[in-house]
Amino acid sequence: MGKSLMFDARSRMPVPASELFAWHTREGALERLMPPWESAELVERSGEGLREGTRVVMRMRVGPLWQTWVARHTKYIQDSLFQDEQVSGPFAQWVHTHRFWPEPPSSSVLEDEVIYAPPLGVAGRAFGGGMIRRRLERMFAYRHAVTREDLRRHAAYAGQGPLTVAVTGATGLMGSALVPFLTTGGHRVRRLVRGRVDAARGDVAWNPDKGELDTAALEGVDAVVHLAGATVAQRWTPEVKQLILRSRTEGTRVLCEALARLQKKPQVLVCAGAIGFYGDRGDEVVTEVSPPGEGFLATVCREWEAASAPAEEAGIRVVHLRIGVVQDARGGALAKLMTPTLLGGGGPIGGGRQWMSWVSLEDVLGLTQFALFHSELKGPVNVVAPDAVRQGEVARTLGRVLSRPAVLPLPAAAVRALFGEMGQETLLSSAHVRPEVAERLGYSFIHPRLEDALRFTLGHTTAGTEFMHAPSPVGS
Repeated sequence: MGKSLMFDARSRMPVPASELFAWHTREGALERLMPPWESAELVERSGEGLREGTRVVMRMRVGPLWQTWVARHTKYIQDSLFQDEQVSGPFAQWVHTHRFWPEPPSSSVLEDEVIYAPPLGVAGRAFGGGMIRRRLERMFAYRHAVTREDLRRHAAYAGQGPLTVAVTGATGLMGSALVPFLTTGGHRVRRLVRGRVDAARGDVAWNPDKGELDTAALEGVDAVVHLAGATVAQRWTPEVKQLILRSRTEGTRVLCEALARLQKKPQVLVCAGAIGFYGDRGDEVVTEVSPPGEGFLATVCREWEAASAPAEEAGIRVVHLRIGVVQDARGGALAKLMTPTLLGGGGPIGGGRQWMSWVSLEDVLGLTQFALFHSELKGPVNVVAPDAVRQGEVARTLGRVLSRPAVLPLPAAAVRALFGEMGQETLLSSAHVRPEVAERLGYSFIHPRLEDALRFTLGHTTAGTEFMHAPSPVGS
């Protein structure tokens, strides 16, 4: 096998060691810790939590190839440590020990120690050792930052939970991040799903196209987060436009009428919407009190919000999240911009003067949580960072983060030819949106600046993480 290497990362955490350990044991912890820039997915988990004998199977991209990684948990000491070892996968050796140190009076230290050996022996160490170390540094910087922020956010509302939260759209970009964020915070999530229902997991069957929803299964939920709806990122034929409108309005109506019929109604319904509500506003700065704009997306957003009326009339507190352009490496606009930018083709779109109101996925989660727990909050909430930028600045910032030029423009005429009406409204429209309600109520943005958000989701920074790491020989 040759000599092994050690990587060690330690960070202070704002909760006692027992709570830090508990966070790792809850459903969704592994999903929360997967870096967004890594192509990886959980395939199977068998066994009890993190205890000895638990087996985890993942698929991940290693270079140009997909590979299966099988790991087995081999040590477990409550509130102190757990360990997992690679059974099969890309490394010649991989032993990962997670340690949790108390730091009186009320904080702790998280330590991740990895003993590893690259594949291919001496050649693997010589040609891949540096790359592996850099990859570990990026990965654990992200993991520790996510863990710290999640613990801080959940601790702020610990006295008001745990909640049972029903979620629609749980498999989308936002839903697949929100569900593990909630479950690692100790909340119970009930997913509203089409097709086959996993009763053991607490799924709720619904088919909004047919007006069907298992209303009885929603009895007793404390809150509902409604994220479902057909994607707008496709060419808008008349049929697609009808699908987009219907998926949002009919789905919302079916859900809200069901909630209104419940004997024990949820305290709050949080509905996802979009800043498309405001339409193309040029250089005008808009807030939650600004009137709706014009165009297809503005019409969809207006009718989407109106469809929640049955829930409001039944006395349920309803919050409409008007979400900006989400910045996350796993999907959405950023994922589409990555390839051309990496190839040197990034640049301003349509002149680059239009305003883009963006938000990091972590702040979407944070503001959703904020809406769930702040009883004084209802109506529209702009889910955007306080630092809106012009599209040309987006291109320059992404190019800087990726160390690529960002000078090749995409003219407006080309956007219209390639994407039609969809391109006009989503890429060429200008909306300078302010998060006035969130700021007035004291929400603290995790990523108020675009460059910080991009570096976080793309793994190009270790800022804010206190690391002590030492790759060194530890044996043979």
